[in-house]
Amino acid sequence: MTHTTSVAERPTVIPAVIPTVRPKATAAEAPIVTRIAGRRSLAVLRLATGFIFLWAFLDKTFGLGFSTLPKSSWINGGAPSQGFLKSPAVSGPLKGFFAAIASPTTDILFMLAMIAIGIAVMAGIGLRVSAVAGTVVLLFMYLAEWPFTPNAASTNPLVDYHMIYALALIVIAFLSAGDTWGFGRSWKRLTLVRNNRWLI
Repeated sequence: MTHTTSVAERPTVIPAVIPTVRPKATAAEAPIVTRIAGRRSLAVLRLATGFIFLWAFLDKTFGLGFSTLPKSSWINGGAPSQGFLKSPAVSGPLKGFFAAIASPTTDILFMLAMIAIGIAVMAGIGLRVSAVAGTVVLLFMYLAEWPFTPNAASTNPLVDYHMIYALALIVIAFLSAGDTWGFGRSWKRLTLVRNNRWLI
């Protein structure tokens, strides 16, 4: 007599689950900004905005004579941030705070921020970090000038050039504007960047 194995007696076979490794998605500009004219316009905005920061570094380092005279340049012993933080341009209730933090350390931090943001934005890499760092620097400068009183340096207390520059940085980062006329695509393919999306 043949013995048939019942369903209960049959060994349970658990199928092997093979984990699928999906590559992390990176923010690309083309699906966000679908027209080439729009991408090129953003590239021009990116290059111009980055050059604002880079130019500030160059002018203050070498004293090119536009906002910094040669004798006041960083290479000739000038103090880029201290000169501003202790100047009459700083006003309002935070004047004492900004005068207190003025030091050689703020000079170095300010100049590093200017060159790093300028190069990164113009190259189209690290736009998220640049947007955050640049916005913080611009916010401090905005508060230092305190545009909420009459006869302030700014003619508009709410929307002045600090706000416009910060918004430009944010838009550039949000739309991944480093892919056109920049190194954004190559940057986002790096393993380090793929594993740390905040570096995009």
